[in-house]
Parts: sequence; C-alpha cells; structure tokens
Amino acid sequence: MSRIFWFISLATSLVAGQLSAQAPFQVVVEAEIFSDFPHLQSFVLGQQAGKWVILAGRTDGLHRRQPFAAFAPAGANSTLYLADIQTKVVTSVALNSLPTALQEQLSATNLVFTQQDDVLYLAGGYGFSPTLNSFVTYPYLSAIHLPTLLAAVEAGQSIAPAFQYLEDNRFRVTGGYVHHLEGKFYLVGGQNFSGRYNPMGPNHGPGFFQAYTNAIKQFELNYSEGAMSVANYQETVDSLNLHRRDYNLAHQIFPDGSRGFTAFSGVFRYDADLPWLNTVDIKADGYSVNDSFQQYLNQYHTATAGMYDAAANKMYTLFLGGISQYFLDEEGVLTEDANVPFVRTISLVERNAAGQMSEYKVGEMPSWLGASAEFIPAANTPVDAYGLIQMQQLPAGRQLLGYVLGGIESTQPNILFQDNTGAMSAASGQVWRVYLEPATPTYTQAVAESYFAAIVSPNPNDGHFSLSFLLPADDEVRLSLSNAQGQLIDSAHWTLTSGSYEWSPEKNLSAGTYYLRLQGRRFGVSRQVVVP
Repeated sequence: MSRIFWFISLATSLVAGQLSAQAPFQVVVEAEIFSDFPHLQSFVLGQQAGKWVILAGRTDGLHRRQPFAAFAPAGANSTLYLADIQTKVVTSVALNSLPTALQEQLSATNLVFTQQDDVLYLAGGYGFSPTLNSFVTYPYLSAIHLPTLLAAVEAGQSIAPAFQYLEDNRFRVTGGYVHHLEGKFYLVGGQNFSGRYNPMGPNHGPGFFQAYTNAIKQFELNYSEGAMSVANYQETVDSLNLHRRDYNLAHQIFPDGSRGFTAFSGVFRYDADLPWLNTVDIKADGYSVNDSFQQYLNQYHTATAGMYDAAANKMYTLFLGGISQYFLDEEGVLTEDANVPFVRTISLVERNAAGQMSEYKVGEMPSWLGASAEFIPAANTPVDAYGLIQMQQLPAGRQLLGYVLGGIESTQPNILFQDNTGAMSAASGQVWRVYLEPATPTYTQAVAESYFAAIVSPNPNDGHFSLSFLLPADDEVRLSLSNAQGQLIDSAHWTLTSGSYEWSPEKNLSAGTYYLRLQGRRFGVSRQVVVP
C-alpha cells in the first residue's frame, strides 16, 4: 500500500531554559488510508471491540467571526459513527430514536468526555437548541453503554437503551476537560457560554452570557444500566489559576509514584487575549500551580498522548499540532506571534524523576492541523487503565503509537477572523498514524552552556541586573525576558561578532520571578531571575 510520509529531523529543544538540548525521541506522522472517515472537529471519542465511537462536534472549520455565521447549526454533527480501523468500514447511526434533549446535546460542540471501562461519559457542550431557539451550553450529564450500543446497531434495533442522561447545572460546561481516577471524576475548567458568539462582547449587538467555571469539580458516579446518579460532589474554585478553557488536561504519574493530571496552557489570560503558559498539577488531595515551567508550544486543545517510562521514572506528554502563541522558525529560533496561529509543531513535555519539566520540539505535522483533534492508541500499544502508554513495554526501534483523528485543518497559519469566510479551514477527515522514532543525537546542553557562558548578576537582585555572555563565533542572537505568566517584558535581536557582551533591562523590575532566554542560531540557554 502506498503511503504519504512526512518527517522532521530536528529533535532538539530550543525553548526555555528548563529544557535539555537533546530530545529523547522523534515523532513521525503518516497518512492512513480511510476514505469514508467523517470530517469532524471538537467531537466526542470512545472505543469498543475494535471500533471507534465518534459523535457530536462540528463538520466545518474554525468558527466564523460574524455572529450570524458563528457556530451555524448547519455545521453541527448530528450523526453517530462507528469506525472499524481494521476493515476501514464506517457505519452511520441516526440519533432520532433518542429523547429530544439528548439529541440536541449530542449535536453540540466541545463537550467534555471520558471513557471508563465500557461506558463513555459526556457532559455539557455548546450548540443551537431548537427547543429553546437559542445557543446554549447544555446542562446534561450523559452516559453511553458501548456494548449495548454496538449490539443494537448490529441487530438493527433502537440505540436508546444504550443511553442515559440527567439534567444538572453543575455540568453546564463547554471547553473543559473531564477525566477519572481511582473511582472519582475530575471536571476541570471550561465555561458556560450562552447566546450567539460575538467578538465585540456581550453588550454589543447579539449579546451573550459567559462564565468560566474556574473550578475543579470532583465527584463520583453511581452507574448501572438503567440508572445514574452523582455522589460526593466537591468543588474547588481558583479564579486565577483555573481560569482556562480549550486547553489540554493529561493523565500524569508524578515522581513520587502518585497519579493525577496536569492542566497545560489554555485561554484566556486576564491581562491579554493570549494563552496561559504555566501549568497546574491536580491530585486527589488538591492542586498546585507550576510557575517555574512555561509551555511555549501547542497551547490550545489538540491531540495529546501520555507516555510513562517506569525504568527512568519519567513522564512524557505529547502534543500533536494545533494552535500556539510561539513556534520555532526555520532556524530553530523561538518566535512569538500574538495572533496565536495554527502551527505544525509536534512538541513533548518531559517531567523527570526530580520533578523538573522540559519542553522539546520532536516533529511536525504535515500541515496546519491538530487543533480540536483527538489521539487514540493503536490496538497493540501497551497502555494502562488510564490510557498512558507504557514505554518500557514498547519494542525497540520504530513503533506505531496510535492515531490522530479529525480536527481543524487550516490553509495558513493565521486566519484573521474578519476575513474568515469559512473556506480557509475545514474539519479534517484524515486519519494519521503516529510513530515513535529513536532520537538522533545532536549536541548536549553542556555545549550550549559553555557556548554562551551566560551569567546574571546579581541574582537575586533589587530589580536591576546585568547579563554577561560570550560568543566564540559570529552569531545572530535573540534575547527575551518574560514574567511568570509568560508576558514578554523585554526583548532584543542582534547580529554579533565573536566576543564578550553585557545587557541590562531599561527599567527596573518589580518583585517576581522572570525568565531570561538567549537564543543563537544553534544553541539556546535560559536563566531564572528573582526579584524578592
């Protein structure tokens, strides 16, 4: 069988000082021939008996800006699909046998969902309700018993017995994430958005209501075929650090062996329409904010995969394309685009045995795609009960990890909303194989450190400091100084000859932690600057 193949050899991390220079591996994607696969983005995904269960979401691309066109009902997906990866057969299943309320929810976009054993749970979602003649975030928690669903489709019977739902405003959420862990569910972030989307805000033209949950909602579900209820509900609110949506929440095994989740990036910051760069670790006994790590790549909801190396006690989280404020240019230099474009970047965040986090670029998608897509492991990929790939069980050499399904595919990095006619992006109907490749050694971080010999003095300081560095050869050097929220404070760009140099910010810094980055054509280093 012929195949389309893309590969990038760059496997070095050139972003942020918390990074090592050598990525542990590379990632390659190849097109999978699956001609009848549905064109969808922001959908719900489950799997059962060799079939992918796909429903809800959108059949169009990036939503349009004009209120009359944004999230048009014609672009809503109202069909359930069963896709068989072995036979490449896709079965379409109508939802018209379900209660009206459930049909409407299952035609929404950006629902939160997770699968536990044979049950696919989903909640919320944003879409047009014909019953209310309005755009709403739905207040429903629903469950699909997948064996019952597949048996009904196989027998040509009603699928209604496979579905349950209950109405509860605590689940009126879109753009958040829900995962389960040791008998409990964690619904994190997201928002309640009702009314037509309007970029001018709620008080201009068609108005809307928007409220971020700013919360971790922890609860138990009592489920049986025929009944479902919520128990032991707890809610933790943090209006700053949990104020995020359209982000990525990934299962983690932490250095001490405990399990939980990490919330990566997401939008929007209070001070600007830009993504958060810090992360939040969530465990059964609480959460903690990690301001010492800044995630520069892949900041919106995208296809993600979690991988754990038990021998080295390292946790890896893979992000496959999407949307980001930052990307690496052709020379490997970290570049900011405040328009937050679509990117091709495949990035990796590593958490080592000491708890330190690093970010790498490990590959590229073949186009500007990945946003609002989903990753699903291959049938033979060793995973644990929570879907984490067990790296010590992978064979040596090139290995198929899984697949990227659907998502938004753009024709260009930036689609300015005022120019978006709906033709510049589309919902992808392509399935992509995801392969793990051994890394090709390049240079070590020690080389990068000796190359610049960068020193911040004094540090800590009273807000004024000097950065001294050396260049053993002519180079093009970029400097950036960011605060703990990822906001750029100062920057410079020089073409320099070999020699010694010194730089200081023009203004004194206020109290806080800052991150100073020096990036040459090949090497990059960073320093943390502390103002008590």
